[in-house]
Amino acid sequence: MRSKQEDPGRAKPSFIEQARRAQIVEAAAEVVAEVGYARTSFARIAAKAGISKGVITYHFDSKDEILRLVATEFFAEGWRYIEARIAAEETAAGQVRAWIGSELEFFGAHRTRFLAMSDIIANHRTEDGSHAYASELAEEVDGLTEILRRGQHDGELRPFDARSVANIILRCTTGVLETWATNPETDLEAESVVLLDFIDHAIGRKHS
Repeated sequence: MRSKQEDPGRAKPSFIEQARRAQIVEAAAEVVAEVGYARTSFARIAAKAGISKGVITYHFDSKDEILRLVATEFFAEGWRYIEARIAAEETAAGQVRAWIGSELEFFGAHRTRFLAMSDIIANHRTEDGSHAYASELAEEVDGLTEILRRGQHDGELRPFDARSVANIILRCTTGVLETWATNPETDLEAESVVLLDFIDHAIGRKHS
């Protein structure tokens, strides 16, 4: 469904309208983090934002539209943070460390939004029932695979199945984040150090 903001027959939203939409998206993230994807509703989002349901329906066609924005906007913001740090590294190993380290750092600084994004990505479906974010997750694996293969080509990294290892690294990263998100007492910084050391040993070429 086309977003009302994208409707060609609707005037470009004003600053106030954009601010209201952002307020609704932020409130939705807080609701998902608190009660979960399935229990999130217009009523709960409206109560969290301190507005009426009518205000929400003026700006959005459906709850799904709001929740997709919660996930995609946060993911895009995180990727901009991560990509800048990857670009600053010259070696494949450095880029892998920058990717994983900055991902843990960024999401670790935004616990509520990370909880919401994770729940939405895990549960959101398209009209045919397939996972709504399958292509985004596949692109993430593709990107890390490309870095690993380049490192192997340059002789920097040892031989291994690059796609399988990329998938394992990303799933391990998600696992560390989810453990921290559900157990706030977890020392995420310490866990990050352990994970990065593990990755270094897993992909690096040993020198005698």
